[in-house]
Amino acid sequence: MNYTEDSTAYIVNKYANEPSIKTVEKLAEELGKSTKSIIGKLSREGVYERAVYKNKNGVSPVTKAEICINIAENLGIEAEMLVGLEKSPKATLQALELATGIIQTIKAEYKIEYKDCGAIEYDHMD
Repeated sequence: MNYTEDSTAYIVNKYANEPSIKTVEKLAEELGKSTKSIIGKLSREGVYERAVYKNKNGVSPVTKAEICINIAENLGIEAEMLVGLEKSPKATLQALELATGIIQTIKAEYKIEYKDCGAIEYDHMD
């Protein structure tokens, strides 16, 4: 048996108090185990929290496909109508997402409705 009940309780307690990779590394060095072994044990015990990737701005990354879906929703069309758009540069897609989101806000504020024939009706509420 690689871990005794006492060592398991010790590892779980230490990690629960400070859940980080630094804690895992300290425990591995202290107990003469590999970091993968400690992570495996913590996972089996149900306490290991996998690090969530954040980009350089500190937010979770959004895929180009997700941005395209948002653009389609903003335009009120099916995402399949925008096939191939995800191949555009991400900065371009983000700008388009922002612009179409602003359009949605304006449409909601002015109660603009597009008719099938292309006519526009609006009613601004002051």
